Amino acid sequence: MQDAGQTAVDIIVDQITFAYSPEVVALKDVSLAISQGETLAIIGENGAGKSTLAKHLNGLLRPDQGTVTVGGWDTRQHSPAGLAARVGFAFQNPDDQLFKRSVYAEVAFGPQNLGFSEEEVETAVSEALAITGLSEDMETHPHDLHSSQRRMVALAATLAMRTPVVVIDEPTIGQDAAGVQRLSNIVAQLKRDGRSVIAISHNIDFCALNFERILVMAHGRILSDGPPQVIFTQNDILQEAHVEPPQINRLARELGLGEGIIDSAAFLSVLK
Repeated sequence: MQDAGQTAVDIIVDQITFAYSPEVVALKDVSLAISQGETLAIIGENGAGKSTLAKHLNGLLRPDQGTVTVGGWDTRQHSPAGLAARVGFAFQNPDDQLFKRSVYAEVAFGPQNLGFSEEEVETAVSEALAITGLSEDMETHPHDLHSSQRRMVALAATLAMRTPVVVIDEPTIGQDAAGVQRLSNIVAQLKRDGRSVIAISHNIDFCALNFERILVMAHGRILSDGPPQVIFTQNDILQEAHVEPPQINRLARELGLGEGIIDSAAFLSVLK
């Protein structure tokens, strides 16, 4: 059984370049390191290279130049199936991922494929369905669910694999306030479990509140990398990346309360 707590999986991206064609260079000399247990959000406009970078972390894409290592494994020397035991990936479009006839079967497929015992599969699926709010839908066909619920099924299928690293592409799309709060709770739980969480998102408020590290990308390059309290004071970089700071940050600036405010607690503290 895969146990996230037993396997330290650090990710090293070393000067990678990747092109879909000679005219479309998606990543240009990108380097970063992600330690086990970190929460990292990647932000930037469409075409910045966010999803392309994420797909290098589990071997779906291989760099034209440079290297990516996941827990010491060079991704060029391991198949995506092998890397799936280390990096779980919930795709932006759940319909690209879902293919079973019931929610339970969908969520069970990953751990079964990784060699979990029958008891371990049942436990992993039960926990994943509970945290994503799908326990009552386990016998439902995924395509009979609303798109927001299908996104949760895809995420549950990823969580059930218990990989040390979880990558989530645009998790908040189509989610209402309750769904976004559930996603926040999931990120917090994964962090408590010592699992790394990497999210690609245009929801800047969600990123600022739930991730300890923000990566800003534009034109296939990393423009900035740091804690949200620092990132959202870098106005020139944010403008280049076509990213607006969190709403509460913008309000605090308008009121002259400072630039590094990203949550209501800090806002109220300074306001008092």
